[in-house]
Amino acid sequence: MQIIRAKTAGFCFGVARAVDMTYRLLDEGTQVATLGPLIHNPQCVADLERRGAVTAPSIQAVPPGYEVVIRSHGVPQSVYDELAELHISVHDATCPFVAKIHRIAAQAGEQGKTLFIAGNRDHPEVQGIMGHATGPVYVFSDLSELKALCIPENTKNGIFMVAQTTFEVKKWAECAEFLKKLYTNALIFDTICNATETRQKEAESLARRCDVMIVIGGRQSSNTQKLVTVAAKHTRAYSVETAAELRPEWFLGANTVGVTAGASTPSSIIEEVLSCMSEEIREEELSFEEMIDASLKPVYSGKVVKGIVTAVGPSEIQVDIGTKQTGFVKLEELTNDPSAKTEDVVKKGDELDLIVTKVNDQEGIVYLSKKRFDENKGKEEVAAAVESGEIMDGYVTESNSGGLVALVKNVRVFVPRSQATLRHSEDYTALVHQNVQLRIIQCEGRHIVGSIRSVLAEKADAAREAFWQSVEVGKKYTGTVKSLTNYGAFVDIGGVDGLVHISELSWNRIKHPSEVVKVGDVIEVYVKDLDTENKKVSLGYKKAEDNPWEKFKAEYPIGSAFTAPVVSITKFGAFVRILPGIDGLVHISEISNERVEKVSDVLSVGQEVNVKLIDVDYDKKRISLSMKALLNDAPVEESDAE
Repeated sequence: MQIIRAKTAGFCFGVARAVDMTYRLLDEGTQVATLGPLIHNPQCVADLERRGAVTAPSIQAVPPGYEVVIRSHGVPQSVYDELAELHISVHDATCPFVAKIHRIAAQAGEQGKTLFIAGNRDHPEVQGIMGHATGPVYVFSDLSELKALCIPENTKNGIFMVAQTTFEVKKWAECAEFLKKLYTNALIFDTICNATETRQKEAESLARRCDVMIVIGGRQSSNTQKLVTVAAKHTRAYSVETAAELRPEWFLGANTVGVTAGASTPSSIIEEVLSCMSEEIREEELSFEEMIDASLKPVYSGKVVKGIVTAVGPSEIQVDIGTKQTGFVKLEELTNDPSAKTEDVVKKGDELDLIVTKVNDQEGIVYLSKKRFDENKGKEEVAAAVESGEIMDGYVTESNSGGLVALVKNVRVFVPRSQATLRHSEDYTALVHQNVQLRIIQCEGRHIVGSIRSVLAEKADAAREAFWQSVEVGKKYTGTVKSLTNYGAFVDIGGVDGLVHISELSWNRIKHPSEVVKVGDVIEVYVKDLDTENKKVSLGYKKAEDNPWEKFKAEYPIGSAFTAPVVSITKFGAFVRILPGIDGLVHISEISNERVEKVSDVLSVGQEVNVKLIDVDYDKKRISLSMKALLNDAPVEESDAE
């Protein structure tokens, strides 16, 4: 007997995400309540409850102090609103594909269109979709029900049509074709989940080749029951929730058995069913495990296998994949880190998920790749992120003239130059070997494009909003100099660029801001003035304690005498440098007791002179000095006659 297990059996991305989130919260000690069963699998739900999770049938049933996980099916908008009003912490595990349908439902109402939903009205996913619709909405389960809804009263303002993510693919195709012919302006959104479509197609293909199909999954699971329906059209199909429900008579006379599972079926239950079947089926004294092993013996490029590390070398590792061939994984196919060593990545006895890349039957060698397996696994999450808009973590590995290449979930993502930085003038190559956050904006085959800029722009918008809510004159900020002009420096103070005028950069006279700061400097500034209407901020940089006028006022009282250099000569006098940034004027009439016709005849630039402070106008910043006053103050020498 040949046993064929579907490649796509088990958790889909959305369910895995919800289950992983809930287990993680429980591991962290969080008190968790799920709104309804987390997934349509009673065994998984029971295990979560053993771990402390509470299945709450309504918001009112959520125990005090518990945090709520919204399952992958999603919920109506009213549920979010009620949770917010009650100040209950929420962890939203709504599948990104379902969240996309919510947005379409809301958009239909905004445009005044009628929303048609292909699905089961009683299913929580459909109820959630209906709860996001703000206009007329109708649900149908097949073509006949759709035809009954297509009356002028329902369709006069136009139609949006979506599908429950687990809706039967063939039924959807029939309904979509009918609607296209009837209404040329109908907007039809194929929202059946890719994983659902793949599972149904594979189940149908398996059923055509098999004498018996076993479908594993919860009886309340819509996608599981769809698999049963699809398979039953071509062969005998049986649905089981657990291994205990298997019956030996199902396999009498069967040469080929196909096994698949719904998207909410844990891998542990799938393995348990497969293991139990060994006790129910016998063929020439072979156990079911042995038959599976026999059916999986062929090794070919692209096949996914598990390997146990048996030896670790400097450039490759050796693995046992349960066949007669010896498996090898080269270092470059083991990790994306070019500096890593094999012993840093794996150790003897580790179990790895691998993909076969090359088979050499003559030498009995199989070459495998862990990198490619990880990449394929990550592609589903990356593809889902296009719809959800989820922010993802990445690591920039290289740059080129067009942009950057980042690894996201082990998937290579191209970030165009225009999407790499917030400002086009910034050096995007500086991000190489840096961790970044980005959004996936396109995913078509190997053409995967991301945007770092959109995340930065969103953060900048949030920072700007927060800034304008809290800013006030006099408030201090730590900012980064972004650009320089002839008239000042622009400083980023948290999503907002403020201008430090050249006159505010230094107490001394400067010709250009670059004499004080440079691009990239982190400086302390304060708000001098605000223009909230035009969103402009004037900043100050020079500190009051550094004001030379304050020092001058404290150290140079009227009447004080000191020595200082001449810094410039004019027709009406000479300017003397008292402190950096402060010059005083010795008027031509205050140079000497003798009449001075020309200042330059008596003084020169750089000459040290003795002066007396005779007057200060602090408002106009004018200082009057006198050399003559010191001459008049000099004591009279006694004559020889005396």
